[in-house]
Parts: sequence; structure tokens; C-alpha cells
Amino acid sequence: MLVKYQTKFATKAILLSLGAVLCVNSVVLSASVVKVASKDSPQRHRDVTELHRGDRARPDASAYRSRLSPQQQDEVVRVNADLVVLNVTVLDKDGKFVSGLKRTDFRVFEDGAEQKVATFATEETPFAAALLLDTSGSMETRLTLGRSAAIRFLDGLREEDVAAVYSFDSKVEQWQDFSPGRDLAPKVFGLKTKLMTALNDAVLRAADDLAKREEKRRAIVVLSDGGENYSRASGDKALDHASQAGATIYAVNMSEEGPTRDLAGAAIMRNLAEKTGGRYISTPGGQQLRDAFAAIAEELGHQYTLAYRPVNRDRNGKWRAIDVKIARDGITIRTRKGYKAPKTAF
Repeated sequence: MLVKYQTKFATKAILLSLGAVLCVNSVVLSASVVKVASKDSPQRHRDVTELHRGDRARPDASAYRSRLSPQQQDEVVRVNADLVVLNVTVLDKDGKFVSGLKRTDFRVFEDGAEQKVATFATEETPFAAALLLDTSGSMETRLTLGRSAAIRFLDGLREEDVAAVYSFDSKVEQWQDFSPGRDLAPKVFGLKTKLMTALNDAVLRAADDLAKREEKRRAIVVLSDGGENYSRASGDKALDHASQAGATIYAVNMSEEGPTRDLAGAAIMRNLAEKTGGRYISTPGGQQLRDAFAAIAEELGHQYTLAYRPVNRDRNGKWRAIDVKIARDGITIRTRKGYKAPKTAF
């Protein structure tokens, strides 16, 4: 009886562990908590209806992880960390998405060494966007313009896309969680500017929240004049978190164009966009901004998703440069410029 009981118990434990591993692999990178606008928001009831239309509660990844031993948890992390995922935008000379490309059209290089593409997909798919509105002191005369730009971006999203809205000054606050709602929360219209600017912290917070989403395409849209003087996180750390989340940053410079523009602030925003394969938009309003927002929504919905397992297995925490090439003239390729390798060795 004792042997029979032990065998039965061991079998049950193995099945439980396997089930937990399978669930964690499918949930860790996509687990999300769906919230709605604040109770005093007139959009709340409509947003709730839209959010729950055909939507079912998703399991909590932490519940599954708690069932695993430290060794099993480490193995789960290995599976996810060993795969480098790239969302690649390919545009023609007119800025239009180039469709019809195949896996064999792409060549991926890491630190100059060619990598084997393990997975390849091209499909029109929903995306999640985190909208960051700068409410620091330097934006005092531009805040109304910033809110208008936020509304314009939300209006351009498709029905299947979701967006969250944050503000940042000396701290980062989320005013709307990810939802298909297209209206700014009323509290956003009452925001006042404060003295300091924690841009890096805002990018890091948005990246970490996006990492919990199930959407394959993720974007951070920054509406700011580019100043940075209060973050705990460095620019490199913010970029590292954006890279881990697979988030593309689109930076809109809200400062007035001309000789008074802060060139250092502009350089910060340009770096965020270029390192993640996004775009830096130098104009704060007008038709050019409307066209840019439309192009962002278009390219996020139509990207090529490639993944590879690095030939270099060293886990030394060093930066690795990524280069994607296509043997075709007259095209522009945008994707993240690289990533920081994990420090823990396999």
C-alpha cells in the first residue's frame, strides 16, 4: 500500500508541475490585470461594457509560479529569456508598409554574427500602447497642446487596440488602464504642471506594465519636451526594460520649434526612439503630427515578428547589437538596435 500511495503521489506531483510549467510559459509574458476608469469617470460604464465584450478572466501567472520549486521556476525563465523577439517595420520609399515578405527575405545579425530565425509571422494584429504625458514645469505653456495630441492619438486607434494613459513630473501616475476606450479620463484635463521631470521612470513604468500584456505589438508614445532631471532610473535602465518588454518608443517633441528648443532634451527623446526601432517626431502639432500618428497606428498593426535563439550563449550582461537586413533596394527597416544579455549563466 505504501509503494502504491507513493507512486500515486509522485505521478500527481509530476502532472501538477508539468501543468504549471505549460501555464507559466503561456502566461508569464502575457498576464494582465484589466481595470477601468475611476469611479467618477462618465466613461466608466461604457468602458466596462466594451472591456468585457467577449473577454474572459485570465489566470494569474504568480499563482502558477508559486507551485513550482526554485529549480523549475529557473527553467521556465530560461525558455522565455533564450528567445529574442523582434517586431520589424519595413517601409518603401513612400513610407508605406511593404507586405508579402517571407522568412527567407530576412537576415538577422547579432554582434555581426548571423542568427537562424526560429519563428516568423506577419499578420494584422492588435497592439497595446502606453501614452506618457509630460506634466513637468517646462510644459506649463504646452500642456493643453499635449492633451490635444493625446486625444488625437487615441482617436486614431483601431477598435481592437488598447491604450493606457500616464502623466509624469516628479512622479509617474496612471490615469487610465489599458482599455479600448478612446476618451481621456476627466482627471487628465485637471492636471497641473509640477517642477521636475522623471522621464526615464515613466518609460520604465510603462515598459513594465506593457510586459504583462498579451498583445504581441507594444508601443510607448511619449509627449514631452524631452527634459530629464528627477528619475531614479537611468536612461540605459529605461531602455533595457523597454527592450525586455518588446516595446517600441515613439517620441513626440512638444516644445516649440526654433532656436529656443532644448537640444539636449530632443537628443534624449531621439535616442529613446532610435534604440527601440521607433520614430522621433519633431513637430508638436498640425497636419504633420496627425499624419505621424496615423503612420504609427498603421505600422504597429502591420509588422513582421521574428524570433531567434542567440548563437552566443554567454550570460554576461553585455549589450548586443542587432542588425536586420533585406536584399531589396529602396526600403527602410526599423526594429530595436539590440538588447542587454542576462547576467545569469545557463
